Amino acid sequence: MSRFPQRGLILAARGWRGAAVCKSCALRRFSIQPAQQKKIPNRYLGQPSPFTHPHLLKPGEVTPGLSQVEYALRRHKLMVSIQKEAQGCDGLDHTVILLSNPTYYMSNDIPYIFHQDTNFLYLCGFQEPDSILVLQSIPGKALPSHKSILFVPRRDPNRELWDGPRSGPDGAIALTGVDEAYTIEEFRHLVAKLKGESNVVWYDLRKPVHAELHSDYMQPLAEVKARSKNRIQAVRHLVQNLRLIKSPAEIERMKIAGRVTAEAFTETMFASKTPVDEAFLYAKFEFECRARGADILAYPPVVAGGNRSNTLHYVKNNQLIKDGELVLLDGGCEFSCYVSDITRTWPVNGRFTKPQAELYQAVLDIQKSCLSLCSPGMSLENIYSLMLSLIGQKLKDLGVLDSSITDSHFFKAVRKYCPHHVGHYLGMDVHDTPDISRSIPFQPGMVITIEPGIYIPEDDVSAPEKFRGIGVRIEDDVVITEDAPLVLSADCPKDIYHLEQICGRSS
Repeated sequence: MSRFPQRGLILAARGWRGAAVCKSCALRRFSIQPAQQKKIPNRYLGQPSPFTHPHLLKPGEVTPGLSQVEYALRRHKLMVSIQKEAQGCDGLDHTVILLSNPTYYMSNDIPYIFHQDTNFLYLCGFQEPDSILVLQSIPGKALPSHKSILFVPRRDPNRELWDGPRSGPDGAIALTGVDEAYTIEEFRHLVAKLKGESNVVWYDLRKPVHAELHSDYMQPLAEVKARSKNRIQAVRHLVQNLRLIKSPAEIERMKIAGRVTAEAFTETMFASKTPVDEAFLYAKFEFECRARGADILAYPPVVAGGNRSNTLHYVKNNQLIKDGELVLLDGGCEFSCYVSDITRTWPVNGRFTKPQAELYQAVLDIQKSCLSLCSPGMSLENIYSLMLSLIGQKLKDLGVLDSSITDSHFFKAVRKYCPHHVGHYLGMDVHDTPDISRSIPFQPGMVITIEPGIYIPEDDVSAPEKFRGIGVRIEDDVVITEDAPLVLSADCPKDIYHLEQICGRSS
């Protein structure tokens, strides 16, 4: 039996299978009573709060720009989805469980910067490791009625001396607006109640995000439920379906991320000179993003000079870029939980050569054609098919492909010079909602990237010599709207004239 006097948690003697239960467990179906405090404590929590960081968060916000109401609405929508999936399961209780990320270590006791699991973050905004979010149906009430519960690390002065403040249950409730919160150790009481036939558990067994919490709590539960008629059900796809359509508040966050990244690109272009180290441009780009309020870079950027731009995920970024070479920079930032993903290609000496300009303009024309198709009813697969056709025609015009190439060999030949897709979904992750098909029709509120490219390695003897060693990709971030597409990265220069004007100023 556990007791936490500071929060008035009084557990009853012994319940089902000996687990500690509270007096109202028969009604509430779990073992602990709720805490009622809602006022944000006048202290530092495990993440910024309106009390400690008023320059970042307004009252009522959990993360910058996103309120408790927004997060509560997301949880409500998920339970609506559970209700639809659970049709025919009348009389059963439903419990959704999501684990946070753990802290990862680069060596011994040196941690990496913590980054929260985005499905967990999407539903509650809580940014501490070793935590669990539970959404539980309420006995006697129909879905989507539910209670939201966080299980979080307990306050520990010794650990907080080294790792920084923890929110604790009281801080978690006040900041996020969930109904109840307890220490992580209390989760075992809830698990004991979920083993019965009347409980349906929604949890992702295939890809547990926290190995220790999974092995301590969820794996034993899964083994019991595997022998039950109510096996554990996956929830990841339901959360991704919600994340696919962005709210107005989310789009505002992504507008800022796009603007910050566009400005960082412009400053990095202006700093280009010859010769220039890829590492310098990497550092310049990251500095300009962080100086404008970005939390981190969204991913390791590609800063690829010359022929290295033909390696799609080149991230060594440790070579000199020579006079007369192009640099391809694929980079983005994370701003208040939302990311950008932009690619530009430019001449470090401020002037395109004629072959570079020809290939670059071909990619730009293709990209603008693809952008024009970003409207409801279309799909990434639709635009991808068009992109391949347009690239093929441009390659014929440039003499890279034989004009008499047969239809049966056409697309294979095109994919040799552009082996990647036209784009992907974007949001809290760079490759957002990865389980969602690229074939589904666009809806307003979706955010995608459009990123055609042409890559001609220097050892491709079948291509005209003047184009060998040139790789070009141009990528923008796009919101699908009822009207014209909203390009979040529109401020980032990409026309040849503008690129030469900016890059030429530094020469």
